Amino acid sequence: MVRRDGRAPDQLRPITIEIGAAPYAEGSALIAYGNTRVLCTATIEDGVPAWMRGQQGGWVTAEYAMLPRATLQRSRRERNGPSGRTQEIQRLIGRALRAAIDLHAIGERTITIDCDVLQADGGTRTASISGGYVALALAVDHLVRSGAVETYPTLTPLAAVSVGMIQDTLLLDLCYEEDSQADLDCNVVMNINSAFVEVQATAERTPVSRAQLDALLDLAARGIQQILATQAAALATVLPNNAMSSSASP
Repeated sequence: MVRRDGRAPDQLRPITIEIGAAPYAEGSALIAYGNTRVLCTATIEDGVPAWMRGQQGGWVTAEYAMLPRATLQRSRRERNGPSGRTQEIQRLIGRALRAAIDLHAIGERTITIDCDVLQADGGTRTASISGGYVALALAVDHLVRSGAVETYPTLTPLAAVSVGMIQDTLLLDLCYEEDSQADLDCNVVMNINSAFVEVQATAERTPVSRAQLDALLDLAARGIQQILATQAAALATVLPNNAMSSSASP
């Protein structure tokens, strides 16, 4: 099949990461997956949720929101609390990012990653995770530079991408038009060690075979390796060498 933007089935959209897009935050990154753009900011606060007090460890959580004109039609702001969809996405982001960091090494602090979608064309949750990791790494660097912690906590880089199937064709990094037509839509989170953090897959029309699912996961893994390289290149422009080495694969 011919994709709307002319990409090959196994080709990512152009991915860019702008470091420091929100200078008041302890860490920030503006990430773009093609026409999808998400501003990810990290905020560090002393203290942890009540149920974690006294455990000598920290917490990472996430919030997600879509601006009213991020899509073709204006959507209403969620004034009465996050919708079910929003809650599901921000819980996914939080779970993924907690898998990337040694929480005990940051002390009793909470790092909140805010992911605000400026423009949506599919893949907003996967872009949020990939950009959120960059913001998290920058926040950890801030902790060390400010003297709040003595050594760089271990970080395991991770990223996320969508894959799908339309008319038996496997596609990497779906835009909105492809996502809305897909026979299967799958969001994959993996770390630099090729370990799965989360897989969300749904057959929209007909069930898929184990072989097809395996092929989709292989396709996602190849795409994620490219995103990890983009993250590393962006972080290398601002982080010291010892921070980068602490973020490498063990």
